[in-house]
Amino acid sequence: MAHALLEKMLAERGVNHFNVRSGGIAIYARDGMLASLDARLVLRELDIYIGDGEFVSTDLKRHRHLIEQAHLILTMTNEQKQMLDAYPEVAGKRVFTLREFAGEDGDIDDPAMQGEEAFRARMEEIQRCLEKSFDDLLKMSHEHI
Repeated sequence: MAHALLEKMLAERGVNHFNVRSGGIAIYARDGMLASLDARLVLRELDIYIGDGEFVSTDLKRHRHLIEQAHLILTMTNEQKQMLDAYPEVAGKRVFTLREFAGEDGDIDDPAMQGEEAFRARMEEIQRCLEKSFDDLLKMSHEHI
């Protein structure tokens, strides 16, 4: 959801110098997993439509070159952030939880298996954090152009 929300925000503001990638680091992360139906349903409320197969997951444990290429890595939880620390490709990278990047404490927990309302609540939390930190994202991106 964060990937889709950020891409929409960038497009609405005419910002086109970003390369947004989404990846999983948890033990259950796999390549090619489809976006969940609940995520797709709540994203439609914001006019974000993800078709079947249009967006699939990437397992960062298998594609560590993506970690190496990143200028900024935002995770949803501190646990994910700590998992990334095990990879040498993270050395020198800016890594934050999304809430941390937005100047807040805490995690944005995975709403999997909790139903549409949990997905909606997480989507709103992600959107709020992205809005709050958007200017900092732009500022950091200009450092790498």
